Amino acid sequence: MAKRVVPESDRRRRRPTKQGQVLTHGLIVETALRMLREHGADGLTARRLGLALGADASTVYRYFRGMDDLILAIADELFGHAMADWRPTGDWRADLRDLGLRIHHAYLAHPQAAVLTASRVTGRPNEVASDETILGVLRGAGFPDADAVRIYHAFIDQSLAFAILDAATLALPKTAREADEEVWRDTYARLPAETHPNIAATAPLLVARMNDSAYPTALDMLLSSAAAQLRAVDA
Repeated sequence: MAKRVVPESDRRRRRPTKQGQVLTHGLIVETALRMLREHGADGLTARRLGLALGADASTVYRYFRGMDDLILAIADELFGHAMADWRPTGDWRADLRDLGLRIHHAYLAHPQAAVLTASRVTGRPNEVASDETILGVLRGAGFPDADAVRIYHAFIDQSLAFAILDAATLALPKTAREADEEVWRDTYARLPAETHPNIAATAPLLVARMNDSAYPTALDMLLSSAAAQLRAVDA
């Protein structure tokens, strides 16, 4: 059974924790993000979070219905990080590119949290505000509503899919990540043209590119497609 969430006015401790902090929703979320970065998903438990906060583990449940509720709050916090101080320029394509890169960057800044949260839908304020902003940019550019929704769908799923993919790479142990990166140079670049002519012909380019995220390129391709659709609408 889900635990009752204590109203905000009743949540605050009447005295600081052992670490001299007054607990807040935001402090717990930021501490959980730090724990995920340092210890991974397996290291985030109510007991360990309580220890990190200098409070009893049960205190967490005065702010969240359970650990999954905390995970959703973390997901929403990442959207908040992405949207912080963002301002539109009036150029729909530049604005969407900036928003996509911001979302991708916000998740990669917390790779363990990204893997845990990027597939979730929270319906919480920061996520909702992000969706409203993206749809507003598209509708303001002149896309019909059906096209705006279709492009929004591709845009946000692409952003989050690459966030998961790239974050999963960053979340690997350093030795495993470096070993994967060396495969392009140590294996692909040495394949003979007699058996693998296409790989051999492009090997230097593959080595130069394949360890970098393809997200900026994929984002530009999506935006180019959207721009072509808008020109067709205006024609």
